[in-house]
Amino acid sequence: MESTEIGLWVTGGLLVMVVLGMRVAFAAALAGLIGLVWIFWDRSGYDPERFGWAVGVAVKTAGQVPHGKVASQALSLIPTFILIGYLAYYAGLTRALFEAAKRWIAWVPGGLAVSTVFATAGFAAVSGASVATAAVFARIAIPEMLKVGYDKRFAAGVVAAGGTLASLIPPSAILVIYAIIVEQDVGRLLLAGFIPGVFSALIYAALIIILALSIKGFGPPVGGFTWKQRFVSLPPALPIVAVVVIIIFFVYNPFGGDAWGTPTEGGAIGAFIVFLMALWHGMRLPELRDALVETAKLSIMIFAIIWGVLIYVRFLGFADLPSAFADWITGLEYSPMLILICILLAYAVLGMFMDAIGMLLLTLPVVYPAVMALNGGMMVSAEDSAFGMSGPMCAVWFGILVVKMAEFCLITPPIGLNCFVVAGVQPGISVQDVFRGVTPFFVADAITIGLLVAFPAIVLWLPSMAM
Repeated sequence: MESTEIGLWVTGGLLVMVVLGMRVAFAAALAGLIGLVWIFWDRSGYDPERFGWAVGVAVKTAGQVPHGKVASQALSLIPTFILIGYLAYYAGLTRALFEAAKRWIAWVPGGLAVSTVFATAGFAAVSGASVATAAVFARIAIPEMLKVGYDKRFAAGVVAAGGTLASLIPPSAILVIYAIIVEQDVGRLLLAGFIPGVFSALIYAALIIILALSIKGFGPPVGGFTWKQRFVSLPPALPIVAVVVIIIFFVYNPFGGDAWGTPTEGGAIGAFIVFLMALWHGMRLPELRDALVETAKLSIMIFAIIWGVLIYVRFLGFADLPSAFADWITGLEYSPMLILICILLAYAVLGMFMDAIGMLLLTLPVVYPAVMALNGGMMVSAEDSAFGMSGPMCAVWFGILVVKMAEFCLITPPIGLNCFVVAGVQPGISVQDVFRGVTPFFVADAITIGLLVAFPAIVLWLPSMAM
């Protein structure tokens, strides 16, 4: 049997396991191990006496993968970014950020919802986890919106959708994972996510204002704040701005010359600064313990998925499936842009059945080489490429597109993780309520993705300055 055929059979089995409810980490590891055994036994001619040898080689190969790939300095960004978010919550920075946004923005139609979007965007700039962002603001923003008469479903939907902004706005754990899988520069990808993340927040805000103007009583404005109250609210929220500036300066020195440090060092310094702020604001040992435990839980979940998927990825390499898929894609008699749009639509469908991180980890080893081949390869110049950009810039652009699709998947039924988190934090709101509440944001995300595809400069301007 051809290696690619084995690859297709094992991949089909993996998808069946995921659809049946097996966790992605275990399904990917099992599929990868079975695939490796199958590949090695196939190469021995299915000799019964060689089956034990095939199992031994497969187990040894699979056992070397997790440590060899995960013992990477770049992946240490993930727990530090998550820790920043939890420490910021216990330092009271999240409530200060929401209060500042409320006093300055709540007077517009749908003001509290718009304030929530901008506050989640600000918190996303110090938290690399969408789930953590959604959980924090479900506690803070939803009660405030319910007090002034917001529909509970829409209030929950705003928080669930706003939480997805942490996937793009640096520091972003998903962008780090993408960079590791496709072997691209982490700092450049983090820079690339900043403008699209802010752009997504502006699209969300515009949608809320349009709905509030169109539907009577949909989002009542909240006024009554004096200019003094507004300015007083700014200093408690400024530490978040300081952390963002420090991280960005470490990734990219805006004054020219080399960067001041690596993204990993920037994340570590950011975590230390927020830790000092949390101590200054009265964080005690139980709260520090909770922050560390929650960080460990979320980090272990992400690393477990990475470990399992990397075993599957090693099998894909032996099966030669990525190059076969790339050859098939480039052989299609359609325009590269149409093929790219179909790939993004496939992500939208796949995201209904898989979590965002698992989806990217499982698909990127196959899809990424195909997209790069469509563009002309990693070494192609902008003039000779299909998408009008060089190979490295195409890798960055496609990364932002798929991470934006991953954002979309965090709020799509039936397993939109952010929706379950919001419902879990607010017992009076069901998961069905949250899914109904996020429906308008599907339109906003579709508009955002369309603009990012049509105008790549939105993504590429900032990282191009760092090259």
